[in-house]
Amino acid sequence: MTAPQSFVTSLFNIAVPWWELVIRGLVVYAFLLVMLRITGKRQVGQLAPFDLVLLLVLSNAVQNAMNAGDNSLIGGMVSATTLIGLNYLVGVITFKNKKLSMLIEGKPQILVHNGKVNEHELSRAQMTHHELLSALRKAGYGCIDEIRFAVLENNGSLSVIGHDHKSDFNNKDAEISS
Repeated sequence: MTAPQSFVTSLFNIAVPWWELVIRGLVVYAFLLVMLRITGKRQVGQLAPFDLVLLLVLSNAVQNAMNAGDNSLIGGMVSATTLIGLNYLVGVITFKNKKLSMLIEGKPQILVHNGKVNEHELSRAQMTHHELLSALRKAGYGCIDEIRFAVLENNGSLSVIGHDHKSDFNNKDAEISS
């Protein structure tokens, strides 16, 4: 066999059946989804350098579990298609089913209410006072007394509403503009 034929053969001949790659992708995706959900939403929205390193190393650690040692082009495309399809499916499911959405994505956590830190929620979010104060400063507030609400959203971002915010939360005629 000539070198070009060998190269083409290695690109398109997968070492394991395509369905095995799909099953492996499904299992690894589910495993990582559960593990990342357990570690908390802070990991997603506010990546520290060590969190980014963890995600990069994690992707390398599970690579062989997904591809079963198959380095073919087709094998990589099957694995990538499986992951993208699963991600899309999880997005649709969490949009349509609010119970599963809360299980997979979690729910927003009120970290500060009327200038008082909710220590229990702060601890559950694995967030330090220093991190909270830093996020509040980024939002333009110098101290916790100025805060009406600080909410850790599902995506890991922090929404901050100060006492100076002009809003009527009880306005039943308010509409969401698109």
